[in-house]
Amino acid sequence: MNATKNVSLKPYNTFGIDVSSKQFCSISTVEELKEVISTHPKDELFILGGGSNILLTRDVNALVLHINIKGITIISETENTITVEVSAGENWHEFVLFCIDNNYGGVENLSLIPGNVGTAPMQNIGAYGVELKDVFESCKALDIASLEEKTFNKEDCNFGYRESVFKRQLKSKYILTSVRFRLTKKDHKLNVDYGAIRDELSKMNVNNPTIKDISNAVIAIRQSKLPDPKEIGNSGSFFKNPVVSVEKFNQLKSNFPNIPSYKISDQEVKVPAGWLIETAGFKGKTFGNYGVHKKQALVLVNYGGADGQDIYNLAKLIKKTVFRLFNIEIETEVNIL
Repeated sequence: MNATKNVSLKPYNTFGIDVSSKQFCSISTVEELKEVISTHPKDELFILGGGSNILLTRDVNALVLHINIKGITIISETENTITVEVSAGENWHEFVLFCIDNNYGGVENLSLIPGNVGTAPMQNIGAYGVELKDVFESCKALDIASLEEKTFNKEDCNFGYRESVFKRQLKSKYILTSVRFRLTKKDHKLNVDYGAIRDELSKMNVNNPTIKDISNAVIAIRQSKLPDPKEIGNSGSFFKNPVVSVEKFNQLKSNFPNIPSYKISDQEVKVPAGWLIETAGFKGKTFGNYGVHKKQALVLVNYGGADGQDIYNLAKLIKKTVFRLFNIEIETEVNIL
């Protein structure tokens, strides 16, 4: 396959940042992926999926491989469960809708999360009380050095809060090509107690929710708070929710009585980063053609034509201010180049 030179990456990142790639190649099969890597042995590689979890601050001086491998295959099923293998280039939300349409339970709380399936395990995506690891069985990934495919089970992936082995020890060493999910066909385990799901179901006059009802509730909640990347450039939640010790949280609560939290264990609690950022005064703040979303302080936005470096500088200012006010270090959820 031949790579194209000087391709704009604006259509390939949800922030809508207009930077160029030195070379660009869209990959539709694993064999194509192997071929391109083998014929460009000296080129630096930059792997791009749905572009929903990245902030580009400069041109990419590398061969950009856009992973666009498609396909959904049923691997096995019993009376109660089904195992589905999904190619890395499939859109995540479209996969969730496929599951809803077929009454496959487990991913309904993860509706409307931007991005592709292949990047979901890297981030261990999660929302409304559910994480990818809860339905994950295994994934296949290509070893960039040897061009051999390897299967990783859940234990191999070392999942954590928005973390996996692919973001740490194996970063830039493997390219995920497909993911297997173990889902339910009946007696679904419904999770309605996180966030505003139960309230939204009540608004919908739903007393005995199905997985479709939960998906619809999550979609309604997300659409009410989060901007559509097709309309306003963004990558969803830009920061992770920090986890602090109970002792530190109690100290914070003495100064900020209204500070919310979620119990992690007897020793730790999670503090909403959005609350910290909003309390620091950033919610809805604009800086020319970029800023912080007016409905959700976790979301940094590009109103059109913004520079990635400007958004990155805003992120650094937010982190610095939150640390000064609360003595809490918040980490970015988004990958920054």
